[in-house]
Amino acid sequence: MFSHIMLGANDVEKSKVFYDAILATIGFSEGVMDPQGRCFYLSDDCIFALSKPIDGQPAGPGNGSTIGFDVTSVEMGNAWHAAGLANGGTDCEDAPGVRGSDKDGMYLAYLRDPSGNKLCALYRMG
Repeated sequence: MFSHIMLGANDVEKSKVFYDAILATIGFSEGVMDPQGRCFYLSDDCIFALSKPIDGQPAGPGNGSTIGFDVTSVEMGNAWHAAGLANGGTDCEDAPGVRGSDKDGMYLAYLRDPSGNKLCALYRMG
């Protein structure tokens, strides 16, 4: 459904350290910087990118916005969350864990990146 996601970052290099760490836990290579100072994470079917806002205003989180990343196990979600906390992210929402039953529930872990954007790791248990 989506071709790409571009997030605003006040300090792209600092955000790159954070995203390099969390995205490595789910199989992405290190981000690639372009000559304009943007950072790109590429896969066969999507692009995730970081950039200073082109309007020159500070980057900030969207009220009510969350970007979700698929993980394939609780362990991968825990590694994603720990990597984020160790690299400039902060906890938000409830603690990482399973919501609903182990049979048909889902594992969720939430973080805010260095610019305040809300992220979620999601693993569907069923």
